[in-house]
Amino acid sequence: MSTERPPSIRFDDLAHPRFSDTARSILDMMAEAGASVSLEPAPLMESAMTATGLEDFGSRDFVDRLEVLCRSLRDEARLNNAGLLAQSMLLSGLLRNRLLLEDLLARHPEIRDEKIDRPIIICGLPRTGTTHLHNLMGSDPSLRSLPYWESVEPVLAERERPLAGEPDPRLERTATALGFLDIALPEFKRMHEMTVDHVHEEIQLLAIDMSTMLFETTAPIPTWRDHYLARDQRPSYAYLKVILQALQWLRGGSRWVLKSPQHLEQFPALLDTFPDGVFVVTHRDPVSVTTSMLTMLAYSARVRHDTVDLDWIGTYWVDRLQRMLTACAESRDVLPAHRTIDVHFDEFMENDMAMVTRIYEMAGVPLTEEGERAMSSFTRDHPRGRHGGVDYDLSQFGLDRAQLKEYFRSYAERFGVAEEA
Repeated sequence: MSTERPPSIRFDDLAHPRFSDTARSILDMMAEAGASVSLEPAPLMESAMTATGLEDFGSRDFVDRLEVLCRSLRDEARLNNAGLLAQSMLLSGLLRNRLLLEDLLARHPEIRDEKIDRPIIICGLPRTGTTHLHNLMGSDPSLRSLPYWESVEPVLAERERPLAGEPDPRLERTATALGFLDIALPEFKRMHEMTVDHVHEEIQLLAIDMSTMLFETTAPIPTWRDHYLARDQRPSYAYLKVILQALQWLRGGSRWVLKSPQHLEQFPALLDTFPDGVFVVTHRDPVSVTTSMLTMLAYSARVRHDTVDLDWIGTYWVDRLQRMLTACAESRDVLPAHRTIDVHFDEFMENDMAMVTRIYEMAGVPLTEEGERAMSSFTRDHPRGRHGGVDYDLSQFGLDRAQLKEYFRSYAERFGVAEEA
Protein backbone atom coordinates (compact mmCIF):
# COMPACT_ATOMS: atom_id res chain seq x y z
CA MET A 1 0.00 0.00 0.00
CA SER A 2 1.34 3.44 -0.96
CA THR A 3 2.08 5.74 1.98
CA GLU A 4 2.28 8.85 -0.21
CA ARG A 5 -0.50 11.29 0.66
CA PRO A 6 -1.96 14.09 -1.44
CA PRO A 7 -0.79 17.58 -0.47
CA SER A 8 -3.01 19.69 1.76
CA ILE A 9 -5.39 22.14 0.15
CA ARG A 10 -6.99 25.44 1.15
CA PHE A 11 -10.54 25.99 -0.03
CA ASP A 12 -10.86 29.16 -2.08
CA ASP A 13 -14.42 28.54 -3.27
CA LEU A 14 -16.37 28.00 -0.05
CA ALA A 15 -18.61 31.02 -0.65
CA HIS A 16 -18.86 30.63 -4.42
CA PRO A 17 -18.60 26.90 -5.16
CA ARG A 18 -17.07 25.45 -8.30
CA PHE A 19 -18.25 22.07 -9.56
CA SER A 20 -17.15 19.57 -12.14
CA ASP A 21 -19.34 19.33 -15.24
CA THR A 22 -20.70 16.00 -14.01
CA ALA A 23 -21.61 17.39 -10.59
CA ARG A 24 -23.19 20.48 -12.13
CA SER A 25 -25.32 18.35 -14.42
CA ILE A 26 -26.60 16.23 -11.51
CA LEU A 27 -27.35 19.29 -9.36
CA ASP A 28 -29.21 20.93 -12.24
CA MET A 29 -31.41 17.85 -12.59
CA MET A 30 -32.03 17.87 -8.84
CA ALA A 31 -32.94 21.56 -8.99
CA GLU A 32 -35.45 20.90 -11.77
CA ALA A 33 -37.07 18.11 -9.77
CA GLY A 34 -36.94 20.15 -6.57
CA ALA A 35 -38.90 23.03 -8.06
CA SER A 36 -42.13 21.13 -7.40
CA VAL A 37 -41.22 19.85 -3.92
CA SER A 38 -43.48 20.73 -1.01
CA LEU A 39 -41.83 20.43 2.38
CA GLU A 40 -45.02 19.73 4.33
CA PRO A 41 -45.71 16.84 6.72
CA ALA A 42 -48.79 15.49 4.94
CA PRO A 43 -47.24 14.87 1.49
CA LEU A 44 -44.03 13.56 3.04
CA MET A 45 -45.97 11.07 5.15
CA GLU A 46 -48.16 10.11 2.19
CA SER A 47 -45.05 9.45 0.10
CA ALA A 48 -43.63 7.19 2.82
CA MET A 49 -46.91 5.25 3.13
CA THR A 50 -47.14 4.78 -0.63
CA ALA A 51 -43.55 3.55 -0.84
CA THR A 52 -43.93 1.01 1.96
CA GLY A 53 -47.59 0.04 1.73
CA LEU A 54 -47.79 0.71 5.49
CA GLU A 55 -49.79 3.21 7.51
CA ASP A 56 -48.87 2.82 11.18
CA PHE A 57 -46.29 5.38 12.30
CA GLY A 58 -46.73 4.42 15.95
CA SER A 59 -47.11 7.44 18.20
CA ARG A 60 -47.88 10.47 16.07
CA ASP A 61 -46.43 12.99 18.47
CA PHE A 62 -43.58 13.41 15.98
CA VAL A 63 -45.90 15.17 13.50
CA ASP A 64 -45.83 18.46 15.41
CA ARG A 65 -42.02 18.32 15.44
CA LEU A 66 -41.98 17.55 11.73
CA GLU A 67 -44.17 20.60 11.12
CA VAL A 68 -41.76 22.87 12.98
CA LEU A 69 -38.82 21.33 11.11
CA CYS A 70 -40.43 21.73 7.70
CA ARG A 71 -41.34 25.34 8.43
CA SER A 72 -37.79 26.09 9.54
CA LEU A 73 -36.34 24.46 6.44
CA ARG A 74 -38.71 26.41 4.19
CA ASP A 75 -38.44 29.79 5.90
CA GLU A 76 -34.95 29.94 7.40
CA ALA A 77 -32.58 27.51 5.69
CA ARG A 78 -32.30 29.45 2.38
CA LEU A 79 -32.29 26.17 0.42
CA ASN A 80 -32.08 26.15 -3.35
CA ASN A 81 -34.29 23.72 -5.28
CA ALA A 82 -31.67 20.97 -5.20
CA GLY A 83 -31.49 21.42 -1.43
CA LEU A 84 -35.27 21.24 -1.13
CA LEU A 85 -35.26 17.96 -3.04
CA ALA A 86 -32.48 16.54 -0.87
CA GLN A 87 -34.33 17.41 2.34
CA SER A 88 -37.56 15.99 0.99
CA MET A 89 -35.77 12.74 0.20
CA LEU A 90 -34.14 12.68 3.64
CA LEU A 91 -37.40 13.24 5.52
CA SER A 92 -39.34 10.79 3.37
CA GLY A 93 -36.64 8.21 4.02
CA LEU A 94 -36.83 8.76 7.77
CA LEU A 95 -40.60 8.35 7.66
CA ARG A 96 -40.25 5.12 5.67
CA ASN A 97 -37.81 3.88 8.29
CA ARG A 98 -40.34 4.64 11.01
CA LEU A 99 -43.12 2.77 9.21
CA LEU A 100 -40.91 -0.27 8.66
CA LEU A 101 -39.76 -0.24 12.27
CA GLU A 102 -43.30 -0.03 13.64
CA ASP A 103 -44.37 -2.86 11.34
CA LEU A 104 -41.49 -5.02 12.59
CA LEU A 105 -42.35 -4.25 16.22
CA ALA A 106 -46.00 -5.13 15.65
CA ARG A 107 -45.06 -8.49 14.15
CA HIS A 108 -42.36 -9.24 16.73
CA PRO A 109 -43.25 -7.67 20.11
CA GLU A 110 -40.50 -9.78 21.70
CA ILE A 111 -38.02 -7.24 20.30
CA ARG A 112 -38.81 -4.99 23.24
CA ASP A 113 -37.40 -7.68 25.55
CA GLU A 114 -33.92 -7.33 24.04
CA LYS A 115 -31.42 -6.07 26.62
CA ILE A 116 -29.11 -3.26 25.64
CA ASP A 117 -26.31 -4.22 27.98
CA ARG A 118 -23.81 -1.62 29.28
CA PRO A 119 -23.31 0.27 26.00
CA ILE A 120 -20.09 2.23 25.56
CA ILE A 121 -21.15 5.71 24.48
CA ILE A 122 -18.72 8.22 22.99
CA CYS A 123 -19.79 11.83 23.55
CA GLY A 124 -17.85 14.59 21.85
CA LEU A 125 -17.90 17.30 19.24
CA PRO A 126 -16.92 16.48 15.67
CA ARG A 127 -13.19 16.82 15.04
CA THR A 128 -12.27 15.72 18.59
CA GLY A 129 -11.17 12.20 17.64
CA THR A 130 -14.58 10.61 18.10
CA THR A 131 -14.74 9.13 14.62
CA HIS A 132 -11.32 7.48 14.87
CA LEU A 133 -12.06 6.15 18.35
CA HIS A 134 -15.48 4.88 17.28
CA ASN A 135 -14.15 3.15 14.17
CA LEU A 136 -11.19 1.72 16.08
CA MET A 137 -13.37 0.14 18.75
CA GLY A 138 -16.03 -0.74 16.21
CA SER A 139 -13.53 -2.89 14.34
CA ASP A 140 -13.40 -5.22 17.37
CA PRO A 141 -15.74 -8.12 16.52
CA SER A 142 -16.66 -8.47 20.20
CA LEU A 143 -18.51 -5.12 20.10
CA ARG A 144 -21.67 -4.25 18.18
CA SER A 145 -21.53 -1.07 16.13
CA LEU A 146 -23.68 0.61 13.51
CA PRO A 147 -22.41 0.49 9.92
CA TYR A 148 -23.38 3.45 7.77
CA TRP A 149 -25.72 1.47 5.51
CA GLU A 150 -27.64 0.23 8.56
CA SER A 151 -27.97 3.73 9.99
CA VAL A 152 -29.50 4.93 6.72
CA GLU A 153 -31.94 2.01 6.40
CA PRO A 154 -32.17 0.17 9.72
CA VAL A 155 -35.09 -2.10 8.75
CA LEU A 156 -35.49 -3.75 5.37
CA ALA A 157 -38.96 -4.21 3.90
CA GLU A 158 -40.06 -7.85 3.91
CA ARG A 159 -40.58 -7.85 0.15
CA GLU A 160 -36.92 -6.87 -0.31
CA ARG A 161 -35.45 -9.48 1.97
CA PRO A 162 -32.71 -11.24 -0.06
CA LEU A 163 -32.51 -14.97 -0.48
CA ALA A 164 -29.59 -16.85 1.05
CA GLY A 165 -26.37 -15.82 -0.66
CA GLU A 166 -27.85 -12.72 -2.28
CA PRO A 167 -26.63 -9.21 -1.36
CA ASP A 168 -28.65 -6.89 0.83
CA PRO A 169 -30.08 -4.18 -1.51
CA ARG A 170 -29.35 -1.51 1.10
CA LEU A 171 -25.63 -1.84 0.40
CA GLU A 172 -26.01 -0.91 -3.27
CA ARG A 173 -28.36 1.97 -2.50
CA THR A 174 -25.93 3.36 0.06
CA ALA A 175 -23.03 2.99 -2.35
CA THR A 176 -24.97 4.88 -5.03
CA ALA A 177 -25.69 7.76 -2.65
CA LEU A 178 -22.06 7.93 -1.58
CA GLY A 179 -21.03 7.88 -5.22
CA PHE A 180 -22.94 11.12 -5.74
CA LEU A 181 -21.34 12.57 -2.61
CA ASP A 182 -17.90 11.84 -4.00
CA ILE A 183 -18.81 13.57 -7.29
CA ALA A 184 -20.39 16.65 -5.72
CA LEU A 185 -18.01 16.92 -2.75
CA PRO A 186 -14.76 15.28 -3.89
CA GLU A 187 -12.70 16.83 -1.08
CA PHE A 188 -15.10 15.91 1.73
CA LYS A 189 -13.13 12.73 2.47
CA ARG A 190 -10.17 14.88 3.51
CA MET A 191 -12.26 15.91 6.51
CA HIS A 192 -14.53 12.92 7.05
CA GLU A 193 -14.34 9.74 5.02
CA MET A 194 -17.69 8.11 4.23
CA THR A 195 -17.96 4.48 3.12
CA VAL A 196 -20.77 1.94 3.02
CA ASP A 197 -19.43 -0.07 5.95
CA HIS A 198 -17.75 2.54 8.12
CA VAL A 199 -19.00 2.77 11.68
CA HIS A 200 -21.57 5.54 11.93
CA GLU A 201 -23.20 7.43 14.75
CA GLU A 202 -26.74 6.87 15.95
CA ILE A 203 -27.80 10.47 15.35
CA GLN A 204 -29.28 9.13 12.11
CA LEU A 205 -31.48 6.85 14.21
CA LEU A 206 -32.51 9.67 16.54
CA ALA A 207 -33.74 11.51 13.46
CA ILE A 208 -36.41 8.84 12.92
CA ASP A 209 -38.27 10.40 15.87
CA MET A 210 -37.83 13.84 14.29
CA SER A 211 -35.99 15.22 17.29
CA THR A 212 -32.27 15.73 16.85
CA MET A 213 -29.67 18.40 16.18
CA LEU A 214 -28.73 16.50 12.99
CA PHE A 215 -31.10 18.72 11.00
CA GLU A 216 -29.15 21.82 12.00
CA THR A 217 -26.18 20.61 9.97
CA THR A 218 -28.29 21.28 6.86
CA ALA A 219 -28.33 25.03 7.49
CA PRO A 220 -28.89 27.47 10.35
CA ILE A 221 -32.51 26.91 11.47
CA PRO A 222 -32.95 28.78 14.77
CA THR A 223 -36.67 28.04 15.15
CA TRP A 224 -36.00 24.32 14.99
CA ARG A 225 -32.99 24.66 17.32
CA ASP A 226 -35.05 26.44 19.96
CA HIS A 227 -37.89 23.92 19.66
CA TYR A 228 -35.47 21.01 20.01
CA LEU A 229 -33.61 22.50 22.98
CA ALA A 230 -36.85 23.33 24.81
CA ARG A 231 -38.10 19.75 24.61
CA ASP A 232 -37.27 16.98 27.07
CA GLN A 233 -35.40 14.53 24.85
CA ARG A 234 -35.97 11.46 27.04
CA PRO A 235 -38.87 10.15 24.89
CA SER A 236 -36.75 10.35 21.74
CA TYR A 237 -33.83 8.66 23.46
CA ALA A 238 -36.24 5.94 24.57
CA TYR A 239 -37.23 5.52 20.92
CA LEU A 240 -33.55 5.27 20.00
CA LYS A 241 -33.24 2.41 22.47
CA VAL A 242 -36.15 0.62 20.80
CA ILE A 243 -34.42 0.96 17.44
CA LEU A 244 -31.22 -0.50 18.89
CA GLN A 245 -33.26 -3.39 20.29
CA ALA A 246 -34.67 -4.03 16.82
CA LEU A 247 -31.23 -3.92 15.19
CA GLN A 248 -29.84 -6.24 17.84
CA TRP A 249 -32.73 -8.65 17.26
CA LEU A 250 -32.23 -8.51 13.50
CA ARG A 251 -28.44 -8.81 13.28
CA GLY A 252 -27.22 -9.85 16.71
CA GLY A 253 -24.64 -8.29 19.00
CA SER A 254 -24.91 -7.50 22.67
CA ARG A 255 -22.37 -4.83 23.71
CA TRP A 256 -22.85 -1.67 21.68
CA VAL A 257 -20.30 1.05 21.04
CA LEU A 258 -22.18 4.24 20.17
CA LYS A 259 -21.25 7.82 19.36
CA SER A 260 -22.88 11.19 18.74
CA PRO A 261 -22.01 14.86 19.36
CA GLN A 262 -25.63 15.44 20.39
CA HIS A 263 -25.06 13.49 23.60
CA LEU A 264 -22.84 16.30 24.94
CA GLU A 265 -25.90 18.40 25.70
CA GLN A 266 -28.14 15.48 26.67
CA PHE A 267 -26.29 13.75 29.53
CA PRO A 268 -29.39 13.46 31.79
CA ALA A 269 -31.52 11.92 29.01
CA LEU A 270 -28.62 9.69 27.96
CA LEU A 271 -28.10 8.37 31.47
CA ASP A 272 -31.83 7.81 32.06
CA THR A 273 -32.02 5.78 28.85
CA PHE A 274 -28.83 3.80 29.40
CA PRO A 275 -28.39 3.74 33.21
CA ASP A 276 -25.68 1.05 33.02
CA GLY A 277 -23.81 2.76 30.19
CA VAL A 278 -20.10 3.54 30.03
CA PHE A 279 -19.44 7.13 28.91
CA VAL A 280 -16.44 8.47 27.01
CA VAL A 281 -16.35 12.27 26.81
CA THR A 282 -13.85 13.68 24.31
CA HIS A 283 -12.22 17.13 24.47
CA ARG A 284 -10.15 19.27 22.13
CA ASP A 285 -9.25 22.94 21.82
CA PRO A 286 -12.67 24.40 20.93
CA VAL A 287 -11.17 27.02 18.63
CA SER A 288 -9.54 24.33 16.49
CA VAL A 289 -12.76 22.31 16.57
CA THR A 290 -14.78 25.34 15.47
CA THR A 291 -12.45 26.15 12.59
CA SER A 292 -12.47 22.59 11.29
CA MET A 293 -16.18 22.05 11.77
CA LEU A 294 -17.18 25.32 10.09
CA THR A 295 -15.09 24.44 7.06
CA MET A 296 -16.71 21.02 6.78
CA LEU A 297 -20.22 22.46 7.13
CA ALA A 298 -19.54 25.24 4.63
CA TYR A 299 -18.08 22.85 2.09
CA SER A 300 -21.03 20.47 2.31
CA ALA A 301 -23.48 23.41 2.07
CA ARG A 302 -22.63 23.92 -1.60
CA VAL A 303 -25.03 21.17 -2.66
CA ARG A 304 -27.92 23.06 -0.98
CA HIS A 305 -27.04 26.71 -1.65
CA ASP A 306 -26.07 28.51 -4.83
CA THR A 307 -23.80 30.75 -2.77
CA VAL A 308 -22.74 29.99 0.79
CA ASP A 309 -22.97 32.74 3.42
CA LEU A 310 -19.91 32.00 5.54
CA ASP A 311 -20.63 34.66 8.15
CA TRP A 312 -24.14 33.24 8.59
CA ILE A 313 -22.81 29.74 9.18
CA GLY A 314 -19.99 30.98 11.40
CA THR A 315 -22.19 33.08 13.65
CA TYR A 316 -24.77 30.33 14.07
CA TRP A 317 -22.33 27.55 14.86
CA VAL A 318 -20.10 29.49 17.24
CA ASP A 319 -23.21 30.10 19.32
CA ARG A 320 -24.39 26.51 18.88
CA LEU A 321 -21.08 25.00 19.95
CA GLN A 322 -20.95 27.30 22.95
CA ARG A 323 -24.39 26.07 24.01
CA MET A 324 -23.27 22.46 23.66
CA LEU A 325 -20.03 22.95 25.57
CA THR A 326 -21.81 24.87 28.31
CA ALA A 327 -24.36 22.07 28.69
CA CYS A 328 -21.51 19.55 28.79
CA ALA A 329 -19.71 21.47 31.55
CA GLU A 330 -22.88 22.00 33.58
CA SER A 331 -24.14 18.42 33.45
CA ARG A 332 -20.93 16.39 33.16
CA ASP A 333 -21.06 15.40 36.82
CA VAL A 334 -24.40 13.61 36.44
CA LEU A 335 -22.50 10.81 34.70
CA PRO A 336 -21.26 8.13 37.13
CA ALA A 337 -17.59 8.75 37.88
CA HIS A 338 -16.61 5.07 37.91
CA ARG A 339 -18.08 4.58 34.43
CA THR A 340 -16.99 7.83 32.75
CA ILE A 341 -13.67 8.89 31.28
CA ASP A 342 -12.59 12.23 29.80
CA VAL A 343 -10.41 11.78 26.72
CA HIS A 344 -8.19 14.62 25.51
CA PHE A 345 -7.49 14.71 21.79
CA ASP A 346 -3.73 15.16 21.97
CA GLU A 347 -3.30 12.32 24.45
CA PHE A 348 -5.51 10.01 22.41
CA MET A 349 -3.76 10.73 19.11
CA GLU A 350 -0.35 10.26 20.70
CA ASN A 351 -1.20 6.69 21.71
CA ASP A 352 -4.66 5.61 20.62
CA MET A 353 -4.33 1.99 21.77
CA ALA A 354 -3.30 3.04 25.27
CA MET A 355 -6.51 5.05 25.51
CA VAL A 356 -8.58 2.17 24.12
CA THR A 357 -7.04 -0.10 26.75
CA ARG A 358 -8.08 2.31 29.50
CA ILE A 359 -11.63 2.47 28.14
CA TYR A 360 -11.86 -1.31 27.89
CA GLU A 361 -10.64 -1.72 31.47
CA MET A 362 -13.23 0.74 32.75
CA ALA A 363 -15.96 -0.93 30.67
CA GLY A 364 -14.99 -4.44 31.71
CA VAL A 365 -14.39 -5.50 28.12
CA PRO A 366 -11.61 -8.06 27.53
CA LEU A 367 -9.13 -6.84 24.94
CA THR A 368 -8.59 -10.06 23.03
CA GLU A 369 -5.87 -10.86 20.52
CA GLU A 370 -8.54 -10.92 17.82
CA GLY A 371 -9.70 -7.46 18.84
CA GLU A 372 -6.16 -6.09 18.89
CA ARG A 373 -5.47 -7.52 15.43
CA ALA A 374 -8.67 -5.99 14.08
CA MET A 375 -7.78 -2.56 15.48
CA SER A 376 -4.23 -2.83 14.19
CA SER A 377 -5.57 -3.67 10.73
CA PHE A 378 -7.95 -0.74 10.85
CA THR A 379 -5.18 1.68 11.80
CA ARG A 380 -2.91 0.32 9.09
CA ASP A 381 -5.61 0.55 6.41
CA HIS A 382 -6.91 3.96 7.53
CA PRO A 383 -3.89 6.15 8.34
CA ARG A 384 -4.73 9.65 9.44
CA GLY A 385 -4.74 12.09 6.53
CA ARG A 386 -4.54 9.40 3.86
CA HIS A 387 -6.72 11.52 1.54
CA GLY A 388 -4.73 14.67 2.23
CA GLY A 389 -5.26 17.48 4.68
CA VAL A 390 -6.98 20.86 4.70
CA ASP A 391 -5.39 24.17 5.63
CA TYR A 392 -8.13 25.77 7.71
CA ASP A 393 -8.69 29.53 7.79
CA LEU A 394 -10.95 30.91 10.52
CA SER A 395 -10.91 34.39 9.01
CA GLN A 396 -13.02 33.16 6.07
CA PHE A 397 -15.95 33.09 8.50
CA GLY A 398 -15.37 36.60 9.83
CA LEU A 399 -14.11 35.21 13.14
CA ASP A 400 -11.07 36.03 15.26
CA ARG A 401 -9.11 33.33 17.05
CA ALA A 402 -8.35 35.42 20.16
CA GLN A 403 -12.01 36.34 20.56
CA LEU A 404 -13.09 32.72 20.21
CA LYS A 405 -10.51 31.61 22.74
CA GLU A 406 -12.01 34.02 25.26
CA TYR A 407 -15.53 32.92 24.31
CA PHE A 408 -14.74 29.29 25.09
CA ARG A 409 -12.46 29.97 28.07
CA SER A 410 -14.85 28.65 30.72
CA TYR A 411 -15.16 25.25 29.03
CA ALA A 412 -11.42 24.98 28.36
CA GLU A 413 -10.57 25.75 31.99
CA ARG A 414 -13.25 23.39 33.30
CA PHE A 415 -11.71 20.42 31.48
CA GLY A 416 -8.08 21.50 31.24
CA VAL A 417 -8.15 21.69 27.45
CA ALA A 418 -4.92 23.00 25.98
CA GLU A 419 -4.84 25.54 23.16
CA GLU A 420 -3.51 24.24 19.83
CA ALA A 421 -1.09 26.20 17.69
